[in-house]
Amino acid sequence: MKVCVGLSGGVDSSVAALLLKRQGYDVFAMFMQNWHDTEGTLHGDCEWEEDKFVAELVARKIGIPFYFVDLSKEYRQRVVDYMFDEYARGRTPNPDVLCNREIKFDAFLEKARALGADMVATGHYCRKEQAPDGSWKLLEGIDPGKDQSYFLCQLNQEQLSRALFPIGGMLKSEVRVLAAKADLPSADKKDSQGICFVGKVDLPVFLQQKLKSVEGDVVEVYDAWYSDSAKYAADAALLASRKPSELTDAELEELATPLDYSDIVFQTETYRSGKKHIKKTRYRENPWGKIVGRHEGAQFYTIGQRKGLAIGGHASPLFVLATDIAANRIYVGEGEEHKGLFRSVLRIAAGDVHWIRPELAMAVGSERRCRVRIRYRQPLQDAVLLMRDAGLFVVFDQPQRSITPGQFAAFYELPDPSDKWDAPELLGSGVI
Repeated sequence: MKVCVGLSGGVDSSVAALLLKRQGYDVFAMFMQNWHDTEGTLHGDCEWEEDKFVAELVARKIGIPFYFVDLSKEYRQRVVDYMFDEYARGRTPNPDVLCNREIKFDAFLEKARALGADMVATGHYCRKEQAPDGSWKLLEGIDPGKDQSYFLCQLNQEQLSRALFPIGGMLKSEVRVLAAKADLPSADKKDSQGICFVGKVDLPVFLQQKLKSVEGDVVEVYDAWYSDSAKYAADAALLASRKPSELTDAELEELATPLDYSDIVFQTETYRSGKKHIKKTRYRENPWGKIVGRHEGAQFYTIGQRKGLAIGGHASPLFVLATDIAANRIYVGEGEEHKGLFRSVLRIAAGDVHWIRPELAMAVGSERRCRVRIRYRQPLQDAVLLMRDAGLFVVFDQPQRSITPGQFAAFYELPDPSDKWDAPELLGSGVI
């Protein structure tokens, strides 16, 4: 069997190639360049060239052919343009999930097959397994600290059938040891960070390539707003009094709707200041909140964000609670336990629900207990899935911090308590 390894220059894909070679596969490596621009990046101009150089050294060390492919056009069209569009709408996309679905297991797969590959292998920490009916399951990796199944939550059966994950049954520490023993040039290379194939970026600078910077207010929301909010009280009462299955479609829609802080308005008043009694204008005090700073554009911020606010004078850090693109305003709250950070229900539009094994798709009116992850490396959270005409609703057992529109919610089967080695299957996902 001929296998193409997506060799990135990192230790994970290097060990994946090494294992396949040792297992007797006909292996070749292909390095893909997906990005040329450097505006907004923090690592300089030649990071991809350095990665390519290391990848070539690894291929030579292992003794496999090496190829180069430029997929920057496909990456811009399928990933980056989508990313800009989502940020412009006040949503926070996950480019890594899109990169796997649209590039690594689509455009890259096509190039690999054109070179004669039967399968494509990557250095992802996840596993696949064939079900009795012949379909493919996607399972978590063995290493609980490195599981990357979340990033593959949008793959379909055709893509999985062509995929190999050689290191999914290994710990990261084992991968490092194996790379060192084999004297691979990537053995001590640090893991990549930032946006897939772009790297670490100054996000506002990166986004300003297409999105205009416009100053607006930063509003801090006080606890008093929640005490006086009819929606906040009604949502809490509804969740406390009813089982998820008893909630109507309209009630679920209401619970999944983020809080709206637009009723926090500020009126001005004039006053005289100083010995000369100079007339000045100030905002009247508002028990619900206060304007505490300025920002460069609401589209550059995401729910739960802490860094980049540059607002002092608080005992605890400020976190972004919501963004209002139309008003170009962001709302913040003080402290990690601020009430505005937590929600219990999210909705995935019917057209955005993806099942990795279509036979597991839920029918309208059905429900399923499972565990859900709304961001990479988040511990799996117990929840109920409710499929309704309006889409798939996820009702968590415990309120979740920073549920963010545009991100992916991935749902997993419940673990087998009798099997301590059991790795849950990733059932599907959808855009929040």
